[in-house]
Amino acid sequence: MDTIFIFFQHIVPQHLLSRCTGFLAELRQPIWLKNWAIGLFVRHFGVDMNEAEEPDHERYANFNEFFTRPLKEGVRPIADADIVCPADGAISQLGDIREGLCFQAKGKYFSTEELLAGDEARAARFAGGRFATIYLSPRDYHRVHMPVSGRLSATSYIPGKLFSVNGTTADNVDRLFARNERLVCYFETERGPMAMVLVGAMIVAGIETVWSGQVAPPPKHPLVTDYREPPAPVELDKGQEMGRFKLGSTVILLFPKDSMAWDEGYGADSPTRLGESLGSYL
Repeated sequence: MDTIFIFFQHIVPQHLLSRCTGFLAELRQPIWLKNWAIGLFVRHFGVDMNEAEEPDHERYANFNEFFTRPLKEGVRPIADADIVCPADGAISQLGDIREGLCFQAKGKYFSTEELLAGDEARAARFAGGRFATIYLSPRDYHRVHMPVSGRLSATSYIPGKLFSVNGTTADNVDRLFARNERLVCYFETERGPMAMVLVGAMIVAGIETVWSGQVAPPPKHPLVTDYREPPAPVELDKGQEMGRFKLGSTVILLFPKDSMAWDEGYGADSPTRLGESLGSYL
């Protein structure tokens, strides 16, 4: 079945399927169908609506509004830690960036340079550093928050494939995260640079940021935006929302050499919960 699943992803029109899903997820009518679809999703994936600001799934205008639902105030307290989890989800992998490579799964790696669209200068800033890949499952809260406080310096939208990013695909598709559509957000922090990579996936209908709205899907060409120039800098505090997925995906964090360490106990498949301690500065 795994082989069939991977083969299907190679032959299906990934972008067309994802855009059609995005269209359907924005529909508000007929109301009964919208309510039925959201209710079915809640039951099938075991979504805990008691944590949502609006717990009644029928009160959401469309599926995307439900999927990007905010949480109740206080249900995700921000830990008194140097680095906190940016999202609910699970660790796919985390560890050291060795010879410019991040471990993906089962003997597979991807390079930071390819992940950052061939930007040698920026990739060099993370040489010998550390990475974490966090997968957001369908049942999770799908807003992404800052693991540390930082000032946005640039973003880079990179068009690409839209493979699924679940464990089966990570085990079987080479360089998965460096092939998929993604948005790289570069921040300057008190301890140096940090990159947050929001990775698209099959039937992910869009990636949004709090400073520019929907970023993907835009025109299908790379787009680099410099945020170091006036008029207004984008500065976000630790724990503050920075973006969201319309249908789930993956976040990759990059930190430079000798700047931080991940908390003990985290490894592949470890659950993450927004705001909990994830790492500390050295």
